[in-house]
Amino acid sequence: MKALKYILFLLLIIIIGTSIYIAVQPNNYEFSRSRIIQAPASLLFEEVNDFKNWPSFSPWIEKEPNAKLTFGDVTSGVDGSYAWNGKILGEGSMKTIDATENKSIAQRIEFIKPFESQSNINWTFEKTNEGTKVTWGMKGEQDFMTKIYTTFMGTIEDNTGPDFERGLFKLDSVISSNMKKFSIHIDGETEYGGGFYMYKTTAATGANISQIMGKQYGDIMSYMAKNNIVANGMPFTIYNEMNPENGSIIMSNAIPIMSKVKVEKESDIICGFIPKLKVLKTTLKGNYSNLPKAWEAAMQHVTENNMVLSEMKPFEIYVNDPGDFPNPGDWITEIYIPIK
Repeated sequence: MKALKYILFLLLIIIIGTSIYIAVQPNNYEFSRSRIIQAPASLLFEEVNDFKNWPSFSPWIEKEPNAKLTFGDVTSGVDGSYAWNGKILGEGSMKTIDATENKSIAQRIEFIKPFESQSNINWTFEKTNEGTKVTWGMKGEQDFMTKIYTTFMGTIEDNTGPDFERGLFKLDSVISSNMKKFSIHIDGETEYGGGFYMYKTTAATGANISQIMGKQYGDIMSYMAKNNIVANGMPFTIYNEMNPENGSIIMSNAIPIMSKVKVEKESDIICGFIPKLKVLKTTLKGNYSNLPKAWEAAMQHVTENNMVLSEMKPFEIYVNDPGDFPNPGDWITEIYIPIK
């Protein structure tokens, strides 16, 4: 009987000591994980900002892919929300409470099962020389039940930090994959309407063509703004000469306009005209780096269908502005090869 009392007394001491240890644990916690991803901040912000995209990079849904997900009427931006219910994940919900476009997102996460708790989630997107530094953070308060859990199961950072790292890795993979997607479609024979355009001609190579194009269009737009000339369509490039042996290119970068414009004789920016043409049209959806493949497919179609090229030079039109479409996978380029 005396031994039993000693055992009960020891158990009481252990319980009191453990309770005191648990009670003195920090009342707050805060941690974050970061990863530099080679993608525009705007593209990463859009991916994270819409909860419908979360299943593709969420480390928790990866653990329980059959968990029930319920999306709110709004899923993107402030008041966007979703909830989950699963055997492994338990039950909870998340809601966006603040968002600064392309810079930060603040969210509130609530757990119902296995125990009730609330935390704040914060995302930041910081431009760097290597890409965008994405930081995923979490902070909140620890009640006594949470302290009990972390005492025996490890801190919230110990348990959740690796999940954040996995989620950022998956986000990187998803974004990289989306940016690499492209498709080439041979639209077939059609008619190009023609019209006037302002252009500037120069030489380039496959290595520097992007940089030179940027400068060319900058010069043309400055000239047009200075002389109150209004654009009437998207920029395009006429390929006057292409030498596959050494990779040299003679090109005219152009912007369509409404009508003929008289320019100064000494100007290197000229007004040109394309008549209506019968053409083979090919459409590339994807990064401009895939244009060689699109041109190859177009020329192969010309050969296989015994088409005869006309004396007019081929050209490509950049249908949408990359500034409005941060994902290169959404860029559209139309290739026109004049035929007889």
